[in-house]
Amino acid sequence: MSKGIEKTGKKGLRTSYVSTVIGISLVLFMIGLVLAGVIGLDSLQRQARENLHGDLFFKSEYNPADIKQVAQELKSWDCFKEVVFVSPERAIDEFKGSDQNSSEILAIFEGENPLPPTINFRPLSSFVTKKGMKEIEIRLNNKYGDMLAEVNYDKAALEEVNLGFKQFAFLILVVASLLIVIAVAMINNTIRLALYSKRFTIKTMQLVGATSGFIRRPFLKQAVYQGIVSGIIGMAFLMTVFFALNNVLDIIEIDMKLMDVLLLFASLLIIGCILTIVSTWFALNKYLRAKLDDLY
Repeated sequence: MSKGIEKTGKKGLRTSYVSTVIGISLVLFMIGLVLAGVIGLDSLQRQARENLHGDLFFKSEYNPADIKQVAQELKSWDCFKEVVFVSPERAIDEFKGSDQNSSEILAIFEGENPLPPTINFRPLSSFVTKKGMKEIEIRLNNKYGDMLAEVNYDKAALEEVNLGFKQFAFLILVVASLLIVIAVAMINNTIRLALYSKRFTIKTMQLVGATSGFIRRPFLKQAVYQGIVSGIIGMAFLMTVFFALNNVLDIIEIDMKLMDVLLLFASLLIIGCILTIVSTWFALNKYLRAKLDDLY
C-alpha cells in the first residue's frame, strides 16, 4: 500500500515537473520568436542601408586616370563598403538598358560619349544616416574639394530607410514588451503551482531547523536546470518552425547566420534561467514566511 502511494507520489512529481518545463518552453518559444524578429529586422535594415548608392562627379579638367587614383584611395577609407570607378564606357552600358546598344546611344550624340567618368560608392550601414552621410561629404570635400563637382546620393531614400525601420522597430518593441510581461506572469504562475505541491515539505524542513538558504538551495538548482532544459526545448521548437516555414512556404525565406542562431540560443538559456530563478525565489519566500495553518 505504502509502495503504491510512494509510486503515485513520484509519478505526480514527474508529471508536475514535465508540465512545468513544457509550459516554460512554450513561453520561451514565444520570446524566441520576438527575438528572432528583432535579429531579422536588424539584418534587413543593415542590408537596406548598405544598398544605398552614391556618386562622385568630378570637374571636367580631370582625366579618368586621376579619378581612378581617387577611387583606389577611397577603398581604404573606413566609411565605405564598396567603391567602384565607373568609366564612360561602363556608364553608357549601364545607361542604354537591355533594348538598345551603345552605338545607338552614341549616334544620338554624334559619336561622343556624354557621360563623364565617376566614382560609385556604397557606405557602410553605420554611416547611412543624415549625420553619417554629412560626415562623408565633409571628408570628401576636405580631401578632394578642388576635384569634386558634386557628391550625389538619394536623400529621400536615406530618409525612408531610416524612418521606415524606426516605425517597425517601435512596433516590435511594443509587442515584445507585452509578450515578456505575459511570459513572466505565466512562468511565475507555473512555478508557483509546481511549488504548491511541495509546501508541506518546505515547512517541515523549516520546522526541523533548516535555514532558509539550505531550503532554497535544491529548489534554485532545480530552477537553473529547468531554465536550461526549457531553453533547449524552446530553441528546438523555434528551429522546427523556421525549418518548416523555409520548406513549406515559398514566399518566406528565413536566412539566419550561425552567430545569430547562437545568440538566440544563448538568450533563451539566460532568459529561461533568470525567469525560473526569480520566480522560484519569490514563490519560496511566500511558503517560508507562511504559518503552518495558512498552508491548508
